[in-house]
Amino acid sequence: MKISGYSDQGLPIEQVVSVDLAEVTLSVTPDEARKVAAFLIHAAAEMDRMESAYGHMHLADKQPGFDDSPHLTVFNSELEG
Repeated sequence: MKISGYSDQGLPIEQVVSVDLAEVTLSVTPDEARKVAAFLIHAAAEMDRMESAYGHMHLADKQPGFDDSPHLTVFNSELEG
């Protein structure tokens, strides 16, 4: 598993660069933690079902209430070259 992300520094999108992260901290309520867990399980099931056709999935697209949150994306690591 690799964790990468983007820093919110107010830069224009074309200047934002992805960096590998050593740690991720989720500051969540119990309900939000359950929704994130359900999203991860759903993403894993979709990876199994879609195989190499699965690219990535965004939490905010699958779970209500995360529209204003930082983006959580599950990417298919088998597509990395």
